[in-house]
Order: sequence, then structure tokens, then C-alpha cells
Amino acid sequence: MKKKMTIIEQVAITGIAAEGNAIAKMDDLVIFVPYVVPGDIVDLQILKRRSHYATAKAIRFHHYSPLHIMPFCEHYGICGGCQWQILPYPEQLRYKQQQVMDNLTRIGKMPLPDCQPILGSENTCFYRNKLEFTFSNNRWLTPEELASDETFSDRDALGFHIPGMFDKVLDIRKCWLQDDISNQIRLEIKRFCKTNDYTFFDLRKQTGMMRNIIIRTTTTGEVMLIVVFYEIEEVQRQRLLRHLADTFPAITSLLFIVNRKANDTITDQQVSVFKGNEYIIEQMGDFRFKIGPKSFFQTNSIQAHQLYRVVRDFAELTGQELVYDLYTGTGTIANYIARHARQVIGIEYVPEAIADAEINASLNKIENTLFFTGDMKSILNEDFIRLHGAPDVIITDPPRAGMHDQVIKTILSMAADRIVYVSCNPATQARDLNLLAGDYTVEKIQPVDMFPHTHHVENVVALRRTATQGVALY
Repeated sequence: MKKKMTIIEQVAITGIAAEGNAIAKMDDLVIFVPYVVPGDIVDLQILKRRSHYATAKAIRFHHYSPLHIMPFCEHYGICGGCQWQILPYPEQLRYKQQQVMDNLTRIGKMPLPDCQPILGSENTCFYRNKLEFTFSNNRWLTPEELASDETFSDRDALGFHIPGMFDKVLDIRKCWLQDDISNQIRLEIKRFCKTNDYTFFDLRKQTGMMRNIIIRTTTTGEVMLIVVFYEIEEVQRQRLLRHLADTFPAITSLLFIVNRKANDTITDQQVSVFKGNEYIIEQMGDFRFKIGPKSFFQTNSIQAHQLYRVVRDFAELTGQELVYDLYTGTGTIANYIARHARQVIGIEYVPEAIADAEINASLNKIENTLFFTGDMKSILNEDFIRLHGAPDVIITDPPRAGMHDQVIKTILSMAADRIVYVSCNPATQARDLNLLAGDYTVEKIQPVDMFPHTHHVENVVALRRTATQGVALY
């Protein structure tokens, strides 16, 4: 017997919480609700309840907040992305800055300067340079379709996974995240495949020809399309790729992969070139960055340039410093700041990323960078530091989980004069800052919005070593 869901009527939404949710309060119960904003009055259906908190969804709006605007995307609330479309962009920025400072204050527990105003994105739509879409023969039906009692025989889709459902894909007609060439390419691929009876992937049975597409774009107008097939149908594959090459001359890199694995990752797959280059080139000021099909690159190129400028300024380089760039990725920050330092040493776990870093150094005629591959807590040891020297400045840009305790201990032992900490997760950044607090003080805080209409925010913190500390160990 299906359990009856609890309904609470006319609840006021009072604030913004983590992960894109908003907050309502009932007595001592905190309720987390998506797709609403402070000031909305709604009926809530409780989905999960614990002793002091619950999760819920809004099933009826009695009153819209003055802050509540209508979403511009037809897929809003279904695809799982862009949860803050209903919040005006200035309010998004205000809440993101508040989120940063709340985390640094509550978790960091160290003296903080005033936060510099968050740097908003120049483009709030069509700002991403990479999107991935999945083929499915069992598309997700919208609530309106389910309520219609109509039978839908055509269930083929090319779009985004429904959050938390690996085998359900929402067919996307228009996405507002990437240059419209992305929509044009995706819709034409779907049309061609449907017209010519190409089979869409069955995510449960692992059958079907068409599996994924990945589209990458640059601010200079280059376009990379990667078509991922599952079944090896060479004649059909050639027909599709030739059609795309002829229809979209804007595609400068047309690649394909045959992926027979159980998962979608392509890092271990062979990439073949059908037409054009095996890479695209992004431009940031005087710098050119080569991006391959497997390269990691910040997905908002214009804001990434803003972010790198902040890092360079916070590092206060004079040209004499040895800089360690931890979690360097493809070396974009290391190469970007190299002309302002004596030498930059980048460390990264992923070998392919380091290969890209070295290529980009060569592309930009940078000769004072060194890159090393390895697990950070293992490679950054006493022997490494004695061999290469203790850094004057450390730049660290770890993954969302933050830095390992051993890495923080090593950073403290190196006693660099300045640390620039870049983070996509203010909570783990604050935790790490708390561990550095005995030896360092926070001098500057600069949030940067990389992802409009989402709750995500990048934050850059400048730290300076406390003058009274002892001599470095290296």
C-alpha cells in the first residue's frame, strides 16, 4: 500500500539554503524546498522527514514573492539544471556572496576582511563551452504527458539525464546554456537518426547504435563535436558524420568514438578524427589554450579569464617568485601567471591533463613552467621540495572535497609567504582555512560567479603568512 504523503498548506519560504534549495520553517522543523524563492507562499508535500529537518516539493503557489520571476526555459524544473532561473540575477549574486561568507564565518572560524563584491558573469545565458547529451530509447515523460492518458509510442530522446535516474533522459528542444549552434547540431542529429532509423541507446539493456554527443565551443567561434557510438555500424556511422560535416561547416573538429563499455566516460577510449583538427583553440587575452576531446577546461571561458586575473593579482608576483600550483589541471593558471614569476611548478593527478599543460606552455612559448603527475599527498614530500625549492607563493585549486590533511601539513611546513586558495566549494575551503589559521591570515576574499542560474560559486582567498612565525623547514 502506497504511503500517503503529508501536505502542509500555505507555508512561507523564508531563505536560501545550500544546493539550490530554499528554506521554510515550521516550529523546530527546517524544510528544504527546490524551485521556490524567499517570499513565496506555497503548499508543500513532504518527501522525507527526519527529527529536525525535512525535504519537500511545492505543489501549489498561493502567492509569488516580488523576487519570483518566470523561468525562460521550457525544461525548467524537470531537467534539474538552472534551479535559480526564477530569481533575478542580482539576487542570485547576493545570495552567492552570502553563501561564501556564511561558510567562511561558520566553518572557517578565523578573522576575515570584508568580502569584495562578487564578479558577475558577462553572459547569463549561452555561457558554457561544453555540454554532453545522451541518446535514450526510453525518454522521460513530463508530468503533463503523464496526466494526459495518451500513449506515447515514440520514446526516443537526445538530452539530459533526469537527476538521480541513470536510465531516464529528458528530450531537450532548446538549452539556454551553450551557443545556439549546440541546439542546431543536436536537433539535426536527432532528426537525421530518426529519419534513417538509427537505434537510440537502451541504457538498461546496453543496446543501440547512438550513445552520446559532446559539443565544445570557444569564444573565437571554433566548434568541436564528438559523436559516441555503441554498436559498430560503419556505413551508418559514415553517413551521419558526412551529413554533419556538410550541414555544419562551422564544426572545426568532428570526432567520433566507439564506446562499448558499461559507462559513458571517454578518458580511456580511442578518439578518431573524421574531419578537421583533433582539438580546438580558446583565446584568453594574449594566451591560447589547446583543448582536446578529453581536456578539462573551465566551462565558462569568459569568467575563467576573470578568475585567473584575480588569482594573478592576489599572488602579488614581482617576477622573482617560485610558485607551486597545486591541482594544476591542464596548467591554465600556471601558464597564465608564468610570465610574472621566476618559475611555476604544477602538480596534478591526471596524466592527460599534464600532457595538455605542457602543450599549452609550448603553444604560448612559456619556458619557466614544470609539470609533474602524481597523487598530491604522495608527490609533495620532503624530497620533492628539497629538489625544487620551497615556494614563495602557493596557488591551490583542489576538487570539491578540498585538500587532504597531509597536503595541508606539507603546505604549513613549506611556510610560503602567500597562498592563493581557489575553490568551487566554500564549505570545504572554509574547513581548510581553519587548519591554516594558526600560520596564516586571510587578506582578501573574491567570489566569482561562473554558473548563472545555479547555486554554484567559485571563491578566491588570499592568505599571508603571519609575520611572527618561525623559519621555514625547507
